[in-house]
Amino acid sequence: MSSSVSLSEPKFLLDENVHRKLGVFLKAEKFDVLHSPKGISDRKVAALSKSKNLILVTNDSDFGDSALVPKDKIFSVVLLKIPQNKVDSLLRAFSMLLEEITKPEDFEGKFIVLKEEELEVSNIKD
Repeated sequence: MSSSVSLSEPKFLLDENVHRKLGVFLKAEKFDVLHSPKGISDRKVAALSKSKNLILVTNDSDFGDSALVPKDKIFSVVLLKIPQNKVDSLLRAFSMLLEEITKPEDFEGKFIVLKEEELEVSNIKD
């Protein structure tokens, strides 16, 4: 992992396709949360994530395609595989993630697939 991350708490960038209640939940848990501007390209979202060490939370599987978003262009990705209408499941699963991975440097360079009952963690590919 890079030693460039010296943040005490993870910071999140919510893609425009993420349920707003997740942002409310994260803010209530005292996390910094930014919302991706509507309509900007995936590359610009990735660049924002990288420049500010933000963990991108998205429903967009394009962020798992290294041809579209190489690992040196993004800080970290949490891909939600939970239906948006299952808000309680989303919040429960995200709580599980935050218990498992607690430090920003542990998120760096990771591609995390978050499902209702499990999470899969891998490195972002070149």
